[in-house]
Amino acid sequence: MKKFILLAVFVLFSNLSFSQLGGEDEVYLGGDFIDAKFQNGGVEKFYDYIVANFDIKTVEKKGQLIFEFTVNENGEVKNIKVLRDVGTNSAIELIRVLRKAPKWQPATRGGKAVSINLKMPLTFK
Repeated sequence: MKKFILLAVFVLFSNLSFSQLGGEDEVYLGGDFIDAKFQNGGVEKFYDYIVANFDIKTVEKKGQLIFEFTVNENGEVKNIKVLRDVGTNSAIELIRVLRKAPKWQPATRGGKAVSINLKMPLTFK
């Protein structure tokens, strides 16, 4: 009997994890999630865009530039942050490239457009 009650409690709480949490900012934990797309591709297509538009002469040293940004519900690149740079000029150049990026197809959850955060590295050798 204890195993049955424990199993019933587990099933009850595991089903709750796929529900909506209410409040001013709604958070959806369930539903079909479809990732954002860039020019009918994924992150690889976005890397291609960056490489095609980034002025490599701004890179001052070898290393890895790590950045993050938000693709909002409208597909716009927002909240750009450089977390690690390989020189100020390369960070400024990356921000320039990201600001002029074409819109993405936004991510969706349950058929509704949602914002997502992406964190990406660029390695210079």
